This record gives sequence, C-alpha cells and structure tokens, in this order.
Amino acid sequence: MKKYITFGEIMLRLKSPNHERFFQSPLLEATFGGGEANVAVGLARFGLNTAYVSVIPDNSIGDACLGELKRHNVNTTLIVRKGERLGVYFLEAGANQRPSKIVYDRSHSAIAEARAGDIDWDKIFDGASWFYITGITPAISLSVSELSLEAVKKAREKGITISCDLNFRKKLWKYGKSAPEVMGELVKYADIVIGNEEECQKALGVKVDIDVESGRLQAKKYKKLTDKVLSLYPNIKKIAITLRESHSANYNGWSAVLNNREEFLISKKYEIYDIVDRVGAGDTFAAGLIYGFNKLDNDKEALEFAVAASCLMHSIPGDLPLLSVEEVKNLAGGAESGRVQR
Repeated sequence: MKKYITFGEIMLRLKSPNHERFFQSPLLEATFGGGEANVAVGLARFGLNTAYVSVIPDNSIGDACLGELKRHNVNTTLIVRKGERLGVYFLEAGANQRPSKIVYDRSHSAIAEARAGDIDWDKIFDGASWFYITGITPAISLSVSELSLEAVKKAREKGITISCDLNFRKKLWKYGKSAPEVMGELVKYADIVIGNEEECQKALGVKVDIDVESGRLQAKKYKKLTDKVLSLYPNIKKIAITLRESHSANYNGWSAVLNNREEFLISKKYEIYDIVDRVGAGDTFAAGLIYGFNKLDNDKEALEFAVAASCLMHSIPGDLPLLSVEEVKNLAGGAESGRVQR
C-alpha cells in the first residue's frame, strides 16, 4: 500500500466565537490545524495511508494534538517529540465586507527551532511514494528552511513524487531571506506545484498581468502564467492554480485550472454564498488533487474532485477537512442542491 507523507507545523487554533471580534466575549474556541496537517487529515479520510511529520513538544498540549490527528487515522509515529511549545494562531472570522484576520504566535515553537539533521529522512521515507510540503514550512525560520530543503533533496534521491503548495505567508518571512530566494530552490525538486496567481508572483517571482477583481476567468492569461512556471522549472510535471473570486467575506466564486504540459484544464466554477469557514480550503484542494492523481482515471477528474472537495470545505468549521470520498464525488457529479439526505 502506498504511503503518503506530509511535513510541516500544526498549531493550536484559537478562534473568536461565530463572527465576533477578538475578545468581544471572553471566549476562544480551541482546535488544531496547519496546512500540511490539514492535508494529512484529508488524505487519511479519503482512505490513503498517510503519515504526518513534525516536531511537537512532549507535553499535554502536544498529546492532545496527536490525539486529534490519530482520531482521523493519520499515522503520528514519525513525529519528533521535543521543544518547549506548540505554535498558536488566533482567528477572527470576517463577515460581509469585513475580512477575516489571523494573528500568529509561533516564534520559537518546537518546529521553528528544529534544524537539518533533527529528522531522520531515511526512516521517514522508507516505503513512501509521495511527499507533500508547502511554502509555509520554510518561511518559519532559517533552520526550518534548511530542513525543508534537506527533505526534498532526500525525497528526490529516493524517487518519491514531491508536491509543493506555494502557500505564501507574508507575516512569516522575517529571517532575512526572501520567499523567491528560498522557494525558487525548493521548487526545483517538485513534481507537482499548487498555488494561486498571487503566490506564483510572491513565492516564485513569476509575473503575469491578471485582474483577479474582474470576476471573469481569464483563461489565456492563466495558461500563460502556468506555461511560464513550467518553462522556468522543467522538473515540474503539473501545476494547478486555484481561482478565488472574493466578492465579500461570505461570498466567493471558486474554481481552478491545471496545466500538465499536454492539456490546459479548467474546472467547474462554484458560487459559495454562505461561507462558514474558508481556512483550510486550499489544503483540501491539495488533498483532493493528490487523491485524484492517484485514484481517479485522469487529470480532469482529479481537478474536479479537488475543486468539489475544497468547495465543501467552506461549509465546515475548523481547519480539518472532515469529508468523505462519496460526498465529494456527489458534488463533483452535480449534486449541489444541499437537500437533506434521509
């Protein structure tokens, strides 16, 4: 059975209730989440043999975090238990014209202080067929960027398929190196790249004039963007771009494109009018795409599965994609009414 590995930081998520401002009431909802952990949960819930790799403190908060991952059938045996604290992020959910707000408290977290050599990649990749990483992890600290590069080099040496979500986080790039400087090197080892038009520009420095506010899919420009990335990085076999049309905090258009060097594929577009929680939607897209590439018949089906999964994620509170293959396939197949299932 194929083994899928994801690597990154999982955090304690503290969210104000409903759409309240921070501390409008003296409550915060505590859950766990983080890009690569979200993908691990998505893959595991889709039935794939998935292990999550991170550095998590050996204390009761770390124990609870591992317990949540295990609850969704994610293998946690490869996680390194060391360090003093788990990273935290605070979320205030926006509404209408007020955007959501995220505040990070992850400096000096257990993984931020991890260094090249702290993780035994030979052990991690034993029997693995797929490795997933994002641009969030190398943004955490200089030492973790070196650890991330060490990981992709070892995965490439072992012939493992590498997928990378560019995931640009402006608030994290603080240690002196720019995102293009770091990500440009890391992406040289990737087979599959995922991102959006902004991340291609800010993480890789690849620019194409695209008006994301127009509400229209500019297919030719997105093809030009993906062609440009593929020409700069001949190792990349496929690149997927998610397209979010943000009309308000509650109402987004959602679709994606995929360039596999032979075809330029455009997905169905979903109008999402009542967003419950958009955090984790991109991670769910990545999990859906990985599932689709490995379990569905072709790239078009994989793209539609990924877009449907990430559309559904907008209806679920929390970071983790609590979805099944069946319900994603139902939506991808046209079941959009939301009628009660009895």
